Amino acid sequence: MSGLAVDVVIPRAAFNVVAAFELPAGRVLGIVGPNGAGKSSTLAAVAGLVAAQGSVRLGDRELLESPAERRGVGVVFQDLLLFPHLSVRDNVAFAQRVRLGGWRPARAAAQPWLDRLDLTALADRDPSALSGGQAQRVALARALASEPDVLLLDEPMAALDVEVRDEVRADLARHLREFGGPAIVVSHDRSDAEVLADELLVVEQGRIVQRGTLAELAAAPATPWIARFAPR
Repeated sequence: MSGLAVDVVIPRAAFNVVAAFELPAGRVLGIVGPNGAGKSSTLAAVAGLVAAQGSVRLGDRELLESPAERRGVGVVFQDLLLFPHLSVRDNVAFAQRVRLGGWRPARAAAQPWLDRLDLTALADRDPSALSGGQAQRVALARALASEPDVLLLDEPMAALDVEVRDEVRADLARHLREFGGPAIVVSHDRSDAEVLADELLVVEQGRIVQRGTLAELAAAPATPWIARFAPR
């Protein structure tokens, strides 16, 4: 898989978000920062969900020239956005339905992902019958079943009860390591950053203020917010 190179300006009412970074294939980058700093806007620009100026390159391919559905980007949203009228199996199969020419081949293509994320026993359930951790796995399986080149997760633990977060976080970390392409996780949670990401990109007021591992940020925080987020 190819690496990702981002160099964009994202217009917003309060301030523009300016983001420039590179991410090799097989690495997980955590984007952290205060509320409203521009973390999710950066993610949305890569996914093609907001307008951006500049460049988002995946290998030799310029993603800003492509609509969202043709970028090869899988997204797991904060509120998961599972289709309530579809079963678990059909939620996972949905992305392949058009490409493969119907539900039957799409469901067959979805089965390995149901197996891999331990969802086969839940395949005929409606999303309303799932726990928070189960729904999160369905959302991840749906993103992976689209065979993305880039995987983006926006606050993936936010919808989960506190008592199950540690278990689901560890499971998600394993799946991210197995993905193979570049992956970005937006979070405000220090535990997410520590477990899920190889390194962190800190965004404040629409600007990147520091990049490094959690240990590097703790050793030399560039701003007061980072000092609170990553204490020594």
